[in-house]
Amino acid sequence: RHSAVSPVGFLEDFLTCPVCLDTFKEPVSLGCNHSFCSSCLQNYWDKNNTKTCPVCRRKFKDIPPVNFALKQLRLSLKKEQTEAEEGVCSKHPSVPALFCLDEARALCSICEFSQHRDHTVVSVEEAVSRLKEQLQSELKPLTEQREQASALQRQYEEVRVHSERQAEACARHIRETFERLHRFLQEEEELRLTALREERSRQLHTMDSELEKVRELLSTLNKNISTVEQQLKREHMDFIRQYSHSQKSSSSLLSQPTLRLGPGLLIDQATVLDNMGFKAWEKMRSQVHDRPVILDPNTADESLYLSEDLSGVRGETYQQVPDNPERFSEYAEVLGSGGWSCGSHQWDVEVGDHPGWTIGMAKESVDRKEIRSTTPKNGLWCLDLTDGEYSDVIRVRLDYNEGKVSFYNTDDMSLICSHTDRFKEKIFPYFSVGKVGRYLKYTYMYFSVLCIGHLAP
Repeated sequence: RHSAVSPVGFLEDFLTCPVCLDTFKEPVSLGCNHSFCSSCLQNYWDKNNTKTCPVCRRKFKDIPPVNFALKQLRLSLKKEQTEAEEGVCSKHPSVPALFCLDEARALCSICEFSQHRDHTVVSVEEAVSRLKEQLQSELKPLTEQREQASALQRQYEEVRVHSERQAEACARHIRETFERLHRFLQEEEELRLTALREERSRQLHTMDSELEKVRELLSTLNKNISTVEQQLKREHMDFIRQYSHSQKSSSSLLSQPTLRLGPGLLIDQATVLDNMGFKAWEKMRSQVHDRPVILDPNTADESLYLSEDLSGVRGETYQQVPDNPERFSEYAEVLGSGGWSCGSHQWDVEVGDHPGWTIGMAKESVDRKEIRSTTPKNGLWCLDLTDGEYSDVIRVRLDYNEGKVSFYNTDDMSLICSHTDRFKEKIFPYFSVGKVGRYLKYTYMYFSVLCIGHLAP
């Protein structure tokens, strides 16, 4: 059995102008091998005030001459279409046509029927009914894909708005910090603002690139849905004549990629603000404290508010933040930035008199979206507040190579507890303020500030 491929349908695609979506009128071909109606290309250039290809954006100087080969091909196609409108078979135009479902084409019941005895041959009316039902079934998943793409577009827009607030917060904090320093630190301030602009540029480039894919997907889905809807409106022979072309392209209608909100879309505040004062201190030997742990706001649950310098966190009511892949969404948790995969590290955590907290380490792949307990089995090595028995400041020490996380009371440096394990991936400082969870019966509405102390000697 051989599948029938309609030369008319192929030529229609080949001879369609990408601008007006109609058959070429006076076709011209650019050096990039994209072809357009001469008038369509000129109007596009005039309207956009640029001489670029509407498809690939390559620049050109002038409108090329008419492509006579394409023009002749268009005339031949028009002649063939005119002849085809007279009927399936020119020898028997008055004999009702049949339709072969195996080859998906109409055939003459006198000339061709004997060649299709092993095929499923039905009347044109029945074929139209079956094929329309098939197209109708294909319309539903296309519509669902469009809805998913629209929802994803809204998520990207939310990310864009939030990233603008991030950029503004970073810029404000950078300026306020450097205003407290001497005049010779102005150069350091400008360096930080430049880093922010570069990060903002990177984030916008990433966002715009991914969002463009969503827009292109939406455009393709809308076009495909329009194509199917137009085909469904056709009647009888008109539907049959166009169906072979439609069937050829229908297999690609449902093959659109499934896009999801990807990581790395937000401003990397932790990198932009990373130990800003300490790095300036290395140059000027001034009184600036090092922050061994900088919190990563892109991981913070929506109930947490980070200090402007990313050294502390408090829990309050929920705020509007994107549900990006890096963010915790079931508990009031946040990670430090720049985890470790070797060496020894230690820092002090000021917990104050907060009624509920958990501090420690978390593996990079810790589950951030589902309900789970704070245990080593789930990739969390932590210390919980128990009956207020701990002091205001807890020292956390990580010995990655030895596989050990220890907690000390800074009043007398006595060991509180420790975890021994074998770390297999990068791990990060972990902080949880109170019990905020959508599935819990209560929440703490206001929290004390949880501060990151100085690196212990």
